[in-house]
Amino acid sequence: MSVLEKPEAERNRSLSGGPVAVRGRGLSGGPVAVRGRGLSLRVRPRPLAVALLLTLLAAGTAALALTRDGLVPPAEVLGALFGAGSEQAAFVVLELRLPRVALGLTVGAALGAAGALFQQLSRNPLGSPDIVGFNSGAATGALLVLLHGDPAYVAAGAAGGGLATAVIVQLLARRGSFRGNRLILAGIAVGSLLASVNAYLLTRAALDHAQSAQLWLIGSLGSAERHQVMPALLGLGALLLAALPVVRRLDLLEMGDEAAGGLGVDAARTRVFVLLIAVGLSAVAVSAAGPIVFVALCAPQLARRIGRGTGTGLLPAAAMGALLLSASDLVAISLPTAGPLPVGVVTGALGGVYLAWLLGRGRRR
Repeated sequence: MSVLEKPEAERNRSLSGGPVAVRGRGLSGGPVAVRGRGLSLRVRPRPLAVALLLTLLAAGTAALALTRDGLVPPAEVLGALFGAGSEQAAFVVLELRLPRVALGLTVGAALGAAGALFQQLSRNPLGSPDIVGFNSGAATGALLVLLHGDPAYVAAGAAGGGLATAVIVQLLARRGSFRGNRLILAGIAVGSLLASVNAYLLTRAALDHAQSAQLWLIGSLGSAERHQVMPALLGLGALLLAALPVVRRLDLLEMGDEAAGGLGVDAARTRVFVLLIAVGLSAVAVSAAGPIVFVALCAPQLARRIGRGTGTGLLPAAAMGALLLSASDLVAISLPTAGPLPVGVVTGALGGVYLAWLLGRGRRR
């Protein structure tokens, strides 16, 4: 007798103490439940396929960035990646281009995942970290470290600034239970205040420090180095693994706290845990490349439209974020400008076009 054919009580005992069991309607398109020791996940085939497709597109964009100007032929790029190319090709690919490309993919995925969590947490499509002020708070913490401390602790400063901002916004939006328009308004107010603080910090810094910090505030991958990639990648991986088991509980909160509580979901604890993960993802992105705008806002919505799904959509949003930022950086380095163009300029233009498109669709309706 299979696990699916056992009586409910016996099946529950096998799932709680025995080997991993799989339940669901995977072949018919429905969700598949995977459970085992200390783990319970629901895997939906369509979002997973969308995430895989977007990941492949992001990888293709990264490949174009590595071979963009023909200076290193594709065959030599591939050889350099596997340690078989010339010294010149290895230097160009591994030291100059690969860190920027890898960091762009990592930061984009972190922003997309953070945006998905914030939007689902607030139940508002505008609830992304750059709109509600968390990126500004993370930037304030990072700026304080950059200008007046040890640059090695930029990540800690970004995490501290983002978390402090989250607490302040939560207190201001307390009546809204961290959702709705009250949260958005509180976040915009706090973000505007922190933008003024960041400008004040720049005016009090030395000229060379202020110039580099201003470039960083726009959002740039131009100074990416190999030693930055692995910490950001590890942080992203750890936070995504922590978020996956709690996403289902977050989706259940759409039914209301009372209904979700009847299914065993602790609403307050779930919101706090998701908030910490989202702030951590924002801190990973901000500490590595600065407060890049609009990727966290656009990526979850675009991924949801492609996948026609509901709920958080964490993995498709992360893959879409990686694709958007890597494509934006490819545009930034390909434009015939007088000097290197920060990727934040391109993502800002992308966000403006996206919002204008949304307004146009709204008018037609």
